[in-house]
Amino acid sequence: MNELKTIDIARQYEEIKGEIWFAIKEVLEKQSFILGEQVEKLEKDFAKYCNVKYGVGCSSGTSALFLAIEALELNKEAEIITTPFTFIATASSIISANLKPVFVDIDEKTYNIDFNKIEKAITKNTKAIIPVHLYGQPCDMKEIMESGKKHNLYVIEDCAQAHGALYKNQKIGSFGIISCFSFYPGKNLGAYGDAGIILTSDEKIYDRLILLRNHGRHTKYYHEIHGYNHRIDGIQAAVLNVKLKYLDKWNKRRREIAKLYNEYLKETDLILPYEKEARECVYHLYVVRHPKRDKIITELKKHNIISAIHYNLPLHLQPCMKGLGYKKGDFPVAEKVADEVFSLPMFPELKDEEVFYISDVLKKILKNL
Repeated sequence: MNELKTIDIARQYEEIKGEIWFAIKEVLEKQSFILGEQVEKLEKDFAKYCNVKYGVGCSSGTSALFLAIEALELNKEAEIITTPFTFIATASSIISANLKPVFVDIDEKTYNIDFNKIEKAITKNTKAIIPVHLYGQPCDMKEIMESGKKHNLYVIEDCAQAHGALYKNQKIGSFGIISCFSFYPGKNLGAYGDAGIILTSDEKIYDRLILLRNHGRHTKYYHEIHGYNHRIDGIQAAVLNVKLKYLDKWNKRRREIAKLYNEYLKETDLILPYEKEARECVYHLYVVRHPKRDKIITELKKHNIISAIHYNLPLHLQPCMKGLGYKKGDFPVAEKVADEVFSLPMFPELKDEEVFYISDVLKKILKNL
């Protein structure tokens, strides 16, 4: 068996490369490299896809989070509640905006922020909540939105891994005042470089986001506010416009693959992904758990199966977060999960027989542990 990667972008490219090159060629010929028609189309179409009014393309998912926070114009004593079990950009964006992240432990089944623990973390300085739909699994948005309304808090959705996911038949990204998506190449909807988008249905916030991402201006050389250079490239937007029409098809296949894994691994002592009722997870990653994770990963590699760890060190224990004053033991669920999770190969082009092979190898490894 050839090497099976955790995410294999090359297979997808082979299927659509004719369309991709046609789209890129159009950008090159029109020389619309920064913003432009392709970006406007992406903003309009992706906002419509998620059932919100406005989209603002930007340079990355990290930029999306930073600009979203900046657009709210929070005071400098503001705290934002989020999860310690996510990619660092969620918290570093808060810090980059000169605000304070406040962590809340996760639910052990879904790995998302535990809404039951949010209330205790709210202080007079709390101004927003950033739930992260980790691995493509929707958060408990009903309860989170209720907490936001009760305490007059903004909800900013981090949807970096949840393109097309559903919560009670409503698209993820359409609940909060703002939502942020990453188009990093390995995502369910990925560019061929860094890119991101911010969604909102608030016209005032939309207008401020347009200014913030492009040096504080609507027109050339007239700068209304202090802004940044977080613009999206036309070529990346063109790639995403080609891919967007395939997103639902690819997500459906991801769910099929997850179902196969679940069936073939259900008799093992692995902890498999948990999907709550009224959710449609899009399985950006297929993440399992085992206390002997590192040994399993080593053995899988011997069989040309490449797995990965997302994520092995919670944010409150990262060296760069020392200034927040957290210590080991503060968020025991996140710490436990971080020691056990690993991701099996998951991408739409993965074949059934490859899923069977991975599952069979994994079962043999587990039997011999």
